[in-house]
Amino acid sequence: MALFDRLLGRKAAEPNLRPLWHRVVEIAREPGWYTKGGIADTVPGRFDCITLVLAVVLIRMERDLAQRNAAARLTELFVSDMDGQLRQNGIGDLVVGKHMGKLMQALGGRLDAYRAALAEQGDALLVEAVERNVTLIEGTDPAAVAAEMRVLAITLAKTSDADLLAGSITR
Repeated sequence: MALFDRLLGRKAAEPNLRPLWHRVVEIAREPGWYTKGGIADTVPGRFDCITLVLAVVLIRMERDLAQRNAAARLTELFVSDMDGQLRQNGIGDLVVGKHMGKLMQALGGRLDAYRAALAEQGDALLVEAVERNVTLIEGTDPAAVAAEMRVLAITLAKTSDADLLAGSITR
């Protein structure tokens, strides 16, 4: 719907979610994910970290039905940025769609895995999800990333809807 609104020159009724998207990226770039958590500081590792943080934010947004449109818009911002990154890295028009499909499939799978894992009391399922979905430095314990994910989820649960949508996530 946002594409049609832009083409027709209509203003969207949704809040501007670009600050929230920028905050997601800022959180994913925090050094602790890489130094303490052991996420590989590579293109695949950074993508894994962005999708990890985005998934936790989207899971938080799911708790309120009124935020479903905002969650969809946030996902559109992810798609737009990833599309731009692929093009910057030399991926041509003919195959960018195929790559985007794979990236969206990765995000969807991670959302499912992290949603189920974060709903559990212990961290065993979350550690398994991190092991499967995050590029870690060899010999790193995925429990460190799982613990940080849990802290982020608790922080987001305590964040008001207005602050979340404005990207005001205090860590």
